[in-house]
Amino acid sequence: MKGIILAGGSGTRLHPLTKVTSKQLLPVYNQPMIYFPLNTLLKAGIRDILIIVAPEHSGDFVNLLGSGKQFGARFAYEVQDHPEGLAQAYLIAADFIGDESVAMILGDNIFTHDFGPAVRSFKSGATVFAKQVPDAQRFGVIEFGQGNTVLSIEEKPAKPKSNFAQVGFYIFDNRVIEFARNLKPSKRGELEIVDLGNIYLKNKELHAEVLEGDWIDAGTFESLYRAATVVREKDLGIDMDAYRVHVEIKNVKKPMAM
Repeated sequence: MKGIILAGGSGTRLHPLTKVTSKQLLPVYNQPMIYFPLNTLLKAGIRDILIIVAPEHSGDFVNLLGSGKQFGARFAYEVQDHPEGLAQAYLIAADFIGDESVAMILGDNIFTHDFGPAVRSFKSGATVFAKQVPDAQRFGVIEFGQGNTVLSIEEKPAKPKSNFAQVGFYIFDNRVIEFARNLKPSKRGELEIVDLGNIYLKNKELHAEVLEGDWIDAGTFESLYRAATVVREKDLGIDMDAYRVHVEIKNVKKPMAM
């Protein structure tokens, strides 16, 4: 399975912090923000990762992350010239995805949940994730029926049908590219990720799981502060020493047989 980190956008909610750098490069306690979604993908076993970035900060991401070798992974980069909705990521990443399935994580989302089982068990269709929140109207809202079947998904509804928000981690099969190509912009002028989910829901191919652990959408000052607190208390983030050891062992040459 391929992986995508969507790290474009202008981060206007965090001005003036983001006037000279990308939101996803801001520090969250002791590591850059992008380390956390990256670690989420790596822990799930995904090693082929595309990072989608804004043009004005593309060089900064390459300087920080490089080829991915130091993480035991392989990174590719694509520029998002103009943000036009989350579903646009699949159009930008079409060649990268190819004929494989793909897991996408938003570059400002921090999780303590382990997505590994969902990634490893995925066969086809779509899997999304939900978390109970007090302000569901700010998010895509998932309405559940019996046995956690999905009844509906709505983007930022004025009157949410549940308090389950769709979080920023999505698993789709490679048909998502064609579905994204056929999307029409919403009233907000964006290609909505919720509309992709509804296509799979209509085909009875959408699965939703309730998230365990913490989820932080670190795109505001308050959530960024909370993220730093959670990271400090729970010692989250990438253990670079562990990845260096992995790479060193991987590259050791076997002695020649005598």
